[in-house]
Amino acid sequence: MSVRLEAWGKYALFSRPELKTERVSYDVITPSAARGLLEAVFWHPGLRYHIDRIYVRAPIQFTNIRRNEVKSVISARNVKTVMERGKGELWIDTSEDIQQRAAMILKNVHYVIEAHFSMTDKAVPSDNPGKFQDIIKRRLMKGQCYHQPYFGCREFPVNFRLCESIPECPRELNGSSTLVTE
Repeated sequence: MSVRLEAWGKYALFSRPELKTERVSYDVITPSAARGLLEAVFWHPGLRYHIDRIYVRAPIQFTNIRRNEVKSVISARNVKTVMERGKGELWIDTSEDIQQRAAMILKNVHYVIEAHFSMTDKAVPSDNPGKFQDIIKRRLMKGQCYHQPYFGCREFPVNFRLCESIPECPRELNGSSTLVTE
């Protein structure tokens, strides 16, 4: 069973792992990020999404931003100590621990994600592909999701809707292409 989702937003950051301190985005949404977007709309242990195609509907554009980030974390050991003693500090002083980092992110992104799903061994006998297909399409048409989907970082929320067929979606812009995955 297949589903087609249209997703767009102002910014996106799909971090490249080899560039750790200064974040740089991939040119296009990654298949795992696309899968996460679909799971935000409808997740069930009885199904697994497989990304077939990602249509890039807007020209690929980058922009640079600077973000304030906290450089330290509260360790589990500190939390355990405070819980056992009943006193202590479980906070981070941002005036001392804050640092600015540059990021090269995508702007004005627009994708159509084409995927299918398969049933897993965690599906119960009453689960079937037709039931899941109807639920996913209904949730996409209503704009429902379990949590707000985002493009790589929570600061970059996703707008989404059901896309019945490619011609039905807004017309392709110059420079658009198709990326075949998995």
